[in-house]
Amino acid sequence: MASSLTCVGVVWALLSFLSAIASCVGFFMPYWLLGSQMDKPVSFGTFRRCSYPIRDEERRATVMLEQCGRYASFQGIPSLEWRICTVVTGAGCGLLLLVALTALMGCCVSDLISCTVGRVAGGIQFVGGLLIGSGCALYPLGWDSEEVRQTCNNSSDQFELGSCEIGWAFYCTGAGAVTALLVCTWLACYSGKKQKHYPY
Repeated sequence: MASSLTCVGVVWALLSFLSAIASCVGFFMPYWLLGSQMDKPVSFGTFRRCSYPIRDEERRATVMLEQCGRYASFQGIPSLEWRICTVVTGAGCGLLLLVALTALMGCCVSDLISCTVGRVAGGIQFVGGLLIGSGCALYPLGWDSEEVRQTCNNSSDQFELGSCEIGWAFYCTGAGAVTALLVCTWLACYSGKKQKHYPY
């Protein structure tokens, strides 16, 4: 099986895949922000949440439903910042995934990744990493929303967690973005083989 990647290119393909998977998994999981409400653990992502209060008509009380789900509509996401974060981070994850799959195909297909294509792919990864990084930077601006304040003991505000803490999914998403931004972008420049020039 012929490859269009150099040895550095194979490392780039694997790192690209790992960083894309880390970012996508972290983005999808609702464990960016962890807190508690009514003595039950509550967690938030950008567009998903675990554990939420509902009205129990039989007991005539508000109870916590302990399950995870996404918000019923885009407008249902608690803050404008989180809506922007969802779009920006999702777009960045899509770009990283596109480049990662192309890079993995380059391991098996000859003449797919040239020096120029590698540099373009690196540029796309740079943009993807920037988008995800921007989404992670926007996320704390939504900590002043009513839903988050209820979960964080009414002590959270923008860039102030109160009684809550940052979850593993936020770090996972950020780590994937940083790897793509700093390492993969650089490796991409040395990933493609020089294409042969045929006389005809």
